[in-house]
Amino acid sequence: MGNNRNLDDWHEWLNEWGDRFLLFARQQVSSISDAEDILQESIVRIWSNREQFKTIGAGLVFTQIRRCAIDHARKVRRREKREQSYVASLEPALFKPLDSGLGDDLQQALQELSPEQQEVLVLKIWGEQTFEAIGQTLDISPNTAASRYRYGIEKLRQNLNREATA
Repeated sequence: MGNNRNLDDWHEWLNEWGDRFLLFARQQVSSISDAEDILQESIVRIWSNREQFKTIGAGLVFTQIRRCAIDHARKVRRREKREQSYVASLEPALFKPLDSGLGDDLQQALQELSPEQQEVLVLKIWGEQTFEAIGQTLDISPNTAASRYRYGIEKLRQNLNREATA
């Protein structure tokens, strides 16, 4: 019976302080979902020492939230660094078959296309996909994929010719 009372006290205390904890967590990170995750992680970490909250109180949770937010920021930075490194390692490979001077021009010309045309050209040329497969991937008809490809190729030629004459 005593255990249930402690659990009830814990829930009551969390209900009373939960919004304040979430507000503090929200100040530590860029999104509400990250704040909720950090708050949950903090509460889980403290759960094993829930008897301490009677003497330390909310300060323990605020400290734990801050620590979790710091850990979260480190994880995000490491992930972003890994992703940037990976993308940087891929970019030269995408344009490898082309003359080295043309790669930058091609990339610039591609960026001048509409996002829809970019998607189709990348999927068709570098992804080696059929128009049927592109249509399924982008949730468009194969005919739409083919016409975006044709218009994209034509615009790409124009952009590259303009670059060559400039």
